[in-house]
Amino acid sequence: MDVYEAVTSRRAVRGFTDREVPREVLERVVRAAAWTPSASNLQPWHVYVLTGGPLAELKKRACERLTSGDPWDEPEYEQYPPALKSPYRERRSAFGEQRYGALGIAREDLEARQRAASANWDCFGAPAALFFYIDRDMGSAQWSDVGMYVQTVMLLLRAEGLHSCTQMAWAKYRRTVAEVLSPPEELLLFCGMSIGFEDTTVGYTRTGRAPLDETVTFVDGC
Repeated sequence: MDVYEAVTSRRAVRGFTDREVPREVLERVVRAAAWTPSASNLQPWHVYVLTGGPLAELKKRACERLTSGDPWDEPEYEQYPPALKSPYRERRSAFGEQRYGALGIAREDLEARQRAASANWDCFGAPAALFFYIDRDMGSAQWSDVGMYVQTVMLLLRAEGLHSCTQMAWAKYRRTVAEVLSPPEELLLFCGMSIGFEDTTVGYTRTGRAPLDETVTFVDGC
């Protein structure tokens, strides 16, 4: 698979089979991802790889917490601006309509939407997951570096025939994740990522992209 195919075939998959992802594949991916660029080579990411019993325990605790009605953890970073302006507001709204529309869930059916969102805590059935942390002392430039690292991991997974889904939702259950991972206090959970082989029986509608002239400006020379 070449780079262009990896980029264009990557998408957020929310349905995985229970087929095991070999450890050597996961090691190969994170070893190669270490070459992601970062300002002054700080490499400001720390990643936990979960499979087997530890991942099953995390899923169990998260689902128990969801069932008990335990509220989300206080946010440690702002996932979206409090008031999204145009055109970002419309893009987010369109995503929601496409995402839940593919599941046959009406816009006003908040209960059904919540049930669909609860699949996050089972990692959509995935047999492997990554959790990406960043040192609390890092600034916005280092968050950008971590984002590049996450993207590199996703593209390498595609090269291995795997799919993924990044989940900022896990930041809302960061205490539960910490119970299983025991990260040092100086680390902050950015997101999780479910990894595995796609369950092709799960329906989806791929979200589109804005026209090029909305996001790119060519400044040509003479």
